[in-house]
Amino acid sequence: MDKSLNKYISETGFCSRREADKYIEQGRVTINDKIAIKGNRVMEGDVVEVDGEPIKTKDKTVYIVFNKPTGVTCTTDLKDKSNIISYINYKNRIFPIGRLDKPSEGLIFLTNDGDIVNKILRAGNNHEKEYVVTVDKPITGEFIKKMGNGVRILDTVTKNCFVKQEGKNRFRIILTQGLNRQIRRMCTALGYNVETLKRVRIMNITLANLPVGKWRYFTPQEIQTIDTLVSTSSKTEEASYDNEE
Repeated sequence: MDKSLNKYISETGFCSRREADKYIEQGRVTINDKIAIKGNRVMEGDVVEVDGEPIKTKDKTVYIVFNKPTGVTCTTDLKDKSNIISYINYKNRIFPIGRLDKPSEGLIFLTNDGDIVNKILRAGNNHEKEYVVTVDKPITGEFIKKMGNGVRILDTVTKNCFVKQEGKNRFRIILTQGLNRQIRRMCTALGYNVETLKRVRIMNITLANLPVGKWRYFTPQEIQTIDTLVSTSSKTEEASYDNEE
């Protein structure tokens, strides 16, 4: 065995690769009692610990659909009192796939499967995520057109996407990108502020009949469909990290 440290940690189901990097940067990870740094490799027989606790082998794979309320933070760091892990209080170690900002609500997946995290989050895989957004003033036809045709944020122009007005101040948007705070930044660039943001669908899974603050397991059919959707996806180091749209 010879694996990068962050990959080793994510594959045990402890947390995502991105969260593993944070733990490493904070000096909370050791290999054979020596503080680890980013780029370290894990060899056969190495003992990896986080906060002095050995990383355990992976439990049975778990896939959860959660309707996140506002005020919950998508982190596995239990030092954050609003963390998603304590809120759900699941019996085994799980971690979120991607994230939703603390003020946002809606659909998020949690799992202990590190491989599927990278497959789903990889930006080039064109996996759809659908949101319903309200803004602070009436929407115009020009706003809808510009949102759909690409907005300059973060030194790039967003990909063309589906945008539809659904009320005076409300619109629906379907993204395949995962730029940092993408929808909020797009709206700000066009002179609008987001008041509420709710993710209602990721790929084939929706919030149907799942109340805010509740979770459920994926159905076998949902797992099968997602496996098919991500079967051609990369699970390499290059996988991008979703920072909420």
